Amino acid sequence: MTAYAVAHMRQVTIGPQIVEYLQRIDATLEPFGGRFLVHGGDLDVVENEWPGHLIVIEFPDRAHARGWYDSPAYREILALRTDNSHADVVIADGVRHPHKATDVLE
Repeated sequence: MTAYAVAHMRQVTIGPQIVEYLQRIDATLEPFGGRFLVHGGDLDVVENEWPGHLIVIEFPDRAHARGWYDSPAYREILALRTDNSHADVVIADGVRHPHKATDVLE
């Protein structure tokens, strides 16, 4: 089942470390089949507030997502982001299709 690494980047201080992180992250995703689906950009906030940016990275499954996050290559650059930003980050499974909203009640 497809899995997603999702980050709500509440605050980012753009500087040399964030630039280096951005320059290096793609190479860490490739071995795990990760690809950006959403990477910042303009949001249309329709309810409440959303301070910051949204990042969504798709992986073939949760094992690939965790493998990426725990990999030596990603761990090597992680502090470049965490030392220069405040974010909430989760890994979530996608849903099996077809999926209806009421499936969560089972």
